Amino acid sequence: SDLTATAPLRMQPRFIVIGAQRCGTTTLFRALMAHPQIVRPAFYKGINFFDLNYYRGMTWYRGHFPVARIAQAATAHHGGPVSFEASGYYMYHPFALERIALELPQVKLVVMLRDPVERAFSAYKHEYARGYEWESFEKALELEDDRLIGEIDRMRADMTYESFPHRHHSYTRRGHYADQLERIFGLFPRSQVHVIDSEVFFDQPAREYQSLITFLGLRPFQPASFGRHNARPGTPMAPDTRCLLEKHFAPRNT
Repeated sequence: SDLTATAPLRMQPRFIVIGAQRCGTTTLFRALMAHPQIVRPAFYKGINFFDLNYYRGMTWYRGHFPVARIAQAATAHHGGPVSFEASGYYMYHPFALERIALELPQVKLVVMLRDPVERAFSAYKHEYARGYEWESFEKALELEDDRLIGEIDRMRADMTYESFPHRHHSYTRRGHYADQLERIFGLFPRSQVHVIDSEVFFDQPAREYQSLITFLGLRPFQPASFGRHNARPGTPMAPDTRCLLEKHFAPRNT
């Protein structure tokens, strides 16, 4: 295909936003897209290569990035082009990080983390609104472990297998950040990883953005505004459920 034929002429991503899901990565993605050095990938948000499409191969992946010469011309006045991609599933997927380390060992990784209790409820509301969840939040939390039995083994056995429960019903497990960060730091030097606290980002977006673009080696730049995208308002969480989740996460993320 066209994508494959032009792959050698295309850029590689300098950095990847790897998650976590429901932590503000869409807002971050848009703020990054505003930077004059960033060249828009040939898709909106998510090639989902290292998690769902890895079997398609690196040539397919490269085909999604801008052609280097065109990007160079477009950004010449701003310090040269930089490309990136984002998937909120990369950080939690059991094999995506190993694949990234294998294929793009020099790439920088950007992680965004939010209070895991809030993240779990936000994820639940998001999946429920999309029709991927049908139980109450309490019931979904109760079912989570059973729903996930055997899923990672299936993913390991078949690269093309997309696990619906692993992707859509992992409310607490996606919030086990310590395990996920440990895995990242086992594969990449810390100097290649930038962790953003969502709460701090939404409180002080300009400051956090500056620190991120410094890490990425981009020219100083300030977007006109930082909107809040994909936020899901709605009914508050039941106090008992909050208490249960706080207990669950306390020993896991210290």
